[in-house]
Amino acid sequence: MSSVSPSPQPGESVTEGGKTPQRTTGHRSALLGAMFLMATSAIGPGFITQTTVFTVQLGAAFAFAILLSILVDIAVQLNVWRVIGISGRRAQELAGRVLPGAGAVLAALVFLGGAVFNIGNIAGTGLGLNAMVGLDPKIGGGISAAIAVLIFLSKRAGLALDRIVVLLGAVMILLMLYVAIVAAPPVGEALKNTVLPERIDLLVITTLIGGTVGGYITYSGAHRMIDSGVTGAESVREVTRSSVLGILVTCVMRVLLFLAIFGVVAGGVSLTSDNMAAEAFGAAAGEIGVRIFGVVLWAAALTSVIGAAFTSISFVTSSQGKPRTRNLLTVAFIAVCAVVYLFLGQAPQTLLIFAGAFNALILPFGFAILLWVAWRRRDLLHGYRYPVWLLVVGVLAWLLTVYLAWNSLAGLAKLWS
Repeated sequence: MSSVSPSPQPGESVTEGGKTPQRTTGHRSALLGAMFLMATSAIGPGFITQTTVFTVQLGAAFAFAILLSILVDIAVQLNVWRVIGISGRRAQELAGRVLPGAGAVLAALVFLGGAVFNIGNIAGTGLGLNAMVGLDPKIGGGISAAIAVLIFLSKRAGLALDRIVVLLGAVMILLMLYVAIVAAPPVGEALKNTVLPERIDLLVITTLIGGTVGGYITYSGAHRMIDSGVTGAESVREVTRSSVLGILVTCVMRVLLFLAIFGVVAGGVSLTSDNMAAEAFGAAAGEIGVRIFGVVLWAAALTSVIGAAFTSISFVTSSQGKPRTRNLLTVAFIAVCAVVYLFLGQAPQTLLIFAGAFNALILPFGFAILLWVAWRRRDLLHGYRYPVWLLVVGVLAWLLTVYLAWNSLAGLAKLWS
């Protein structure tokens, strides 16, 4: 049985036959990185923008949308990680085995969505450094893109990726916890609206799910996991544990950010500036709050740049290709997105929200293919008998994503108008 290196490169191929190599510190580090890559990819500048805008619009009722997105996330990610992990194949490779041409379509959709998001992610890094230290957003975006490029150019790119997403993810959690505490949100009202919302907005729910579960975000952690060599039916327990922990990290980040913004809104502060999230953090904690917002936004945006680039390139390259080649393509992807951002000068809030809604349209297509593999293609799962309960949960979540995606079609035109 062949093995992968203790510090696998992004995109490094897994062992043949879905076998799992002996666990090392490097493998555990890669799994931790996969968990945080999934979580931080879901909490990018787009999500921060969406959370702020929608909390201002819906108030405590936005808690219901948060809960629904978490439930969908659990159902989707448990299935995605298990199918991809046991098969040892990337999502587009499975799609191509199920239906000729489907892999190329899925890859194109995810790649395009990832590119749109990454332009916004780079813009977010610029805004983050501007709020943090007053740096010009374009210069900040260029510097941050260069940092991401250096990560993928390093000799141990896999180890560098894992460590930076874990470190920045931990920083985000601690800082958002502080702001959520000082904002003193009415938690009771938020809990009530979690189960009995005063208002339900389908476009908001669809956009939130698309921005936190859809598109490249769905597959970022799972693709990194199989690169670490954790594949095959014998790894089910490890796959499940990793996906659950990753989901918990994501949930904590979402809830803390919502509570921080909601505390400000519930306190009667009117957020009217072009950067409402920064205004909210400033209202909660003063000048230091604005600096904290800068750190959170920069960390969220940089990890999302890394996640979007890694996952998007993993969809248009073969898992059997050379890691160095994939890393260079990832560098080129980041560079092109950075040039587009520098040319545009900004990524409008509407574009970020639209990208989330677009990703919600991609989600039912890719997820349906993985559910089909779980149901009908045991040959791709090396004979593994898929749990019926997990498949049922996945189908229910898929039906919800189809319904929300259908409703979002009309909403997208309204959003642009």
